[in-house]
Amino acid sequence: MKQQIGFVGLGAMGSGMAANIVAKGWPLTVWAHRNQEAALKLVSAGARQAATPRALAEGCDIVLLCVTGSPQVEAVVKGPQGLAASGKPLLIVDCSTSNPSSTIALAAELAAKGVTLIDAPLARTPKEAAEGKLDVMVGGAAEAVARARPVLEAFAARVVHTGPTGSGHTMKLLNNFISMGYSAIYSEALTLGAKAGLTPQVFNSVISGSRMDCGFYQAFFDFVLNRNENAQRFAIANALKDMTYLASFAQAAGIANPVGAVVRNGFATAVATGHGERFVPALSDIVAGLNGVSLNEVAAE
Repeated sequence: MKQQIGFVGLGAMGSGMAANIVAKGWPLTVWAHRNQEAALKLVSAGARQAATPRALAEGCDIVLLCVTGSPQVEAVVKGPQGLAASGKPLLIVDCSTSNPSSTIALAAELAAKGVTLIDAPLARTPKEAAEGKLDVMVGGAAEAVARARPVLEAFAARVVHTGPTGSGHTMKLLNNFISMGYSAIYSEALTLGAKAGLTPQVFNSVISGSRMDCGFYQAFFDFVLNRNENAQRFAIANALKDMTYLASFAQAAGIANPVGAVVRNGFATAVATGHGERFVPALSDIVAGLNGVSLNEVAAE
C-alpha cells in the first residue's frame, strides 16, 4: 500500500510538483494557504483538500512543503493547527529554500516529538516542475531519504543526497549564490557595455556559444534580448531572501564572504527601489537605469 502524501505550498513550483505526484498514482492531500485555484485543479485530478495543516497531517505519512522560506515553514509546522500537532510520526520534506540553521534546529525540535524533518530544496524552474524534471538536493539520514526518494522522483529527474539534515539547504544557497552572482555580473557588464554603445545583441553574439555560455545565461538573456518576462520566474525579493540566508550562514560559520555581500546589496538596492516583485533578469534593467542608461534604447539604435 502506497504512503499517503500531503503537500503544502501550491505556488509556481509546488503546483507542478503536486500535479506530478497525483499523476504518478500517489494518494495526495493538499492544503492551500492562498492558491485555491491550484488546489481545486488538483482535487479535480483526484487529490483531497484539508482544512488545516494539522488535518492534512492526520491523514498522511509523508508531507512535502514548498513555501517561501523558514518563517513560513515554521508557521505550517508549529502551533495548534500545525503539522506537528497531529501527533503522528510524520516524515516532513522541506522543499523550500530555507535557512540551514533554522532547518537543523527545527529538525531537532521535531525529533523529540517523533517527527522526522529532512530538507529537499529544488533547482530549475516551474517549467521543469510541471514536466517532472527538477533537480533535488536532499539532506537527511539515509533511511529517511530512501523513504522520501520514490515520492521525490515523481517530480524530479535527479535526486542528490547531500549529507545530513541542513546540507540540502546549504547546497541550495550555494547554488543560488552562484546564479544570483551571475545575474549581478551580467547586469553590470551590460550596463558598462551600454554606456560604451555596445548593444545587448553584440554582447550576446560574443558570449553565446562560448565557454561563458550556460543554461542560466540563456534564460537571463531571453529576457534581455526578447523581453520574455517569464524566462526565469524567480522574484528579486526571493533572491534577496536567499542571499540574506547565505550571509547569515556565512556569519554563523565564521567565513568571510565579500562577494556574497556585494551580490546581496545589489538585490537589496533593487528591492529598496521598488522592484522586489519583478523577476531576476529584470535586474539588468534596474542596474542600467540606476546608471542612467537603457538596455532597450541601446538595442533599438
